[in-house]
Amino acid sequence: MVAPVKSGSHSLWALSTLIIGNTQFPEFSVVVMLDDIQVAYYDSNVENLVYGQYKSEHEDEERKDASFIFGDIENNMKATFYAHQLNHTYGVYTLQRLTGCELLDGDTPGPLRIWSSLNGVDESALQFDTQQKTLQTEGAWQIKWSQSKTKYVEWMYTNVYSPICIKLLRNILHMKKNYVMRKVKPRVRLLQKTIPSGGVKVTCLATGFYPRHINLTLLRDGQPVSDHQITGGELLPNLDGTYQMRKSLDVSAEELREKQHYSCTAKHLSLDNKLDVKLALDPGAGTVSIVIPVVVLGVALLCVVGAVVFLRRRRHSSTPSDYVPAQSSGNSNLEMNQNQNLEL
Repeated sequence: MVAPVKSGSHSLWALSTLIIGNTQFPEFSVVVMLDDIQVAYYDSNVENLVYGQYKSEHEDEERKDASFIFGDIENNMKATFYAHQLNHTYGVYTLQRLTGCELLDGDTPGPLRIWSSLNGVDESALQFDTQQKTLQTEGAWQIKWSQSKTKYVEWMYTNVYSPICIKLLRNILHMKKNYVMRKVKPRVRLLQKTIPSGGVKVTCLATGFYPRHINLTLLRDGQPVSDHQITGGELLPNLDGTYQMRKSLDVSAEELREKQHYSCTAKHLSLDNKLDVKLALDPGAGTVSIVIPVVVLGVALLCVVGAVVFLRRRRHSSTPSDYVPAQSSGNSNLEMNQNQNLEL
């Protein structure tokens, strides 16, 4: 999972996957992401960096750097895998490694980070501080690396890995800046839905925002609700490249009688101030959204329907085809009125 990046900063991530076993997939593949956008792909079949909807001004140089870096990552992952799996000669095994660097505010290089997992289980982690030139390791790397190995890795990250990653990040960011630097305001709704227990579920939904960083808070009588009472909170993508997040709280029937007030607050880069949405719980309500003024919309809709009905009646009363002679029977008048009602 990609770690969150501070507001105003940007990151480049390479998700490398090594598959040992008989599958239809390449043995080694890499997906390259700028923040949350896939920009390139590499695998052991083509051994070349393939860009998606993106044309680099430094394509030859970047492909040369990528071939070197990804080739080294592949060899390192294979060595790690076989060190774990010497006694296994069958089945399919997956080793994944997430490598990323950041540009912080002011175009300052941030730390380089690596996470590694074997068959979905976290195995080791690494962080290299580009300013202090120091290395921190966790898991298998911390246990197995000797002092000389650590010094070698620090030298490689200082002189090879970090410079190449930051250079590629700057190049791609320059080409995609209009997309990744856009700001789209969230649409925030506070929903109430009855639940079988007799209470209600209060849900704060923010959707359609970009970038992905958002602070969404559900409050009861002006105070934040405790995290252990909240469900949801995951950041999810929309099909249009924006994001959504929802947080929910179950309110019991007893709590409903206390007539507490619930609100939702959203803070986002696209907003000058925080966005507040309020809801007064109604025990008899089904599902309510207060973003759209339902009552006003309903009145307006009734007015439109009434106007249409009035105009249609005037049209029917003024057209010769609707004229009924005075000598017509009462039954005929009744049939005509029924037909008009059916048309309406």
